[in-house]
Amino acid sequence: MITPVLETDRLVLRAPDISDFEPLCALMADEEVARFIGGVQTPPLAWRGLCGIVGHWQLRGYGFFSVIEKESGQWLGRVGPWNPYGWPQPEIGWTLNRASWGKGYATEAAAVCMDHVFDTLGWDSVIHLIHADNHGSQAVAARLGSSNTGEEVEVPGFGILVDVWGQSADDWRARRKQAAVHKR
Repeated sequence: MITPVLETDRLVLRAPDISDFEPLCALMADEEVARFIGGVQTPPLAWRGLCGIVGHWQLRGYGFFSVIEKESGQWLGRVGPWNPYGWPQPEIGWTLNRASWGKGYATEAAAVCMDHVFDTLGWDSVIHLIHADNHGSQAVAARLGSSNTGEEVEVPGFGILVDVWGQSADDWRARRKQAAVHKR
């Protein structure tokens, strides 16, 4: 399967591979990072998670990208389209290591993924499943132009209640067009 590579000024988003396992283990061992995505995971569970992401690419033709900082070549986390069994609809999700927080990487990576799912995959809308106490992810979603729909769902298989944030492709495109006009 040929997977796309997405780029921004600072980031490369590529399909996950075996070199991502050790940094993924570190990410999933960080209590602060993992607290809103099911909690800390041991390396065997992180392995299953990585295999699940790779399998998602095979079955759906898309999935979480590994986010690489161009300048350092460092793996920062995972961002991208996600729609496992039982999900309410396709999502753009993000999880970055703590050293990457506060630098705008999640918004930058998620924005290029939003362009990808709307322009290449043809999605009509997108959601983000965000825990009510996860103010950092709420801020990322808001910067993307998504809003809380007022719907709360249980994440299948995790037993975690989350808020559904989202927006339509038309809203995304209008916002991107308006931002481009203001840059001129």
